Amino acid sequence: MATATVKWVYGKTFIGIDSTRHSVILSTSAEDIGMRPSELFLVALASCSSIDVVGILAKKKVKLTKYEVHVSAEQDADPPWTFHKVHLKYILAGERIEEKDVKRAIHLSEHKYCSVAATVRGKAEITTEYVIEK
Repeated sequence: MATATVKWVYGKTFIGIDSTRHSVILSTSAEDIGMRPSELFLVALASCSSIDVVGILAKKKVKLTKYEVHVSAEQDADPPWTFHKVHLKYILAGERIEEKDVKRAIHLSEHKYCSVAATVRGKAEITTEYVIEK
């Protein structure tokens, strides 16, 4: 079972702690001291997928020298400001990178392995693209 704890610090600032005792500071944009919870969701999606993609490419003997995911999302204008579109742009560079391997790794992450993507699928449209830099 996955577990987490959120502790109030002051105002609208909190500390999120995972089951391995790693933490992240969260707050509103007005507090300007930590990550906004909605943006932490985007980070969770990109990092969940990244663990999959990097792992799959490593099995293909790809030696990455650069890996980034830029996430953009559209939210509803009214509460609860639900994300309805999320776009992930993967940027990679390295040795032995083949387009078919990158495409397959992203597909497997999005449709088979990433629990964050699986949780939001059906609620928000997730789109992806990738750029392989030379």
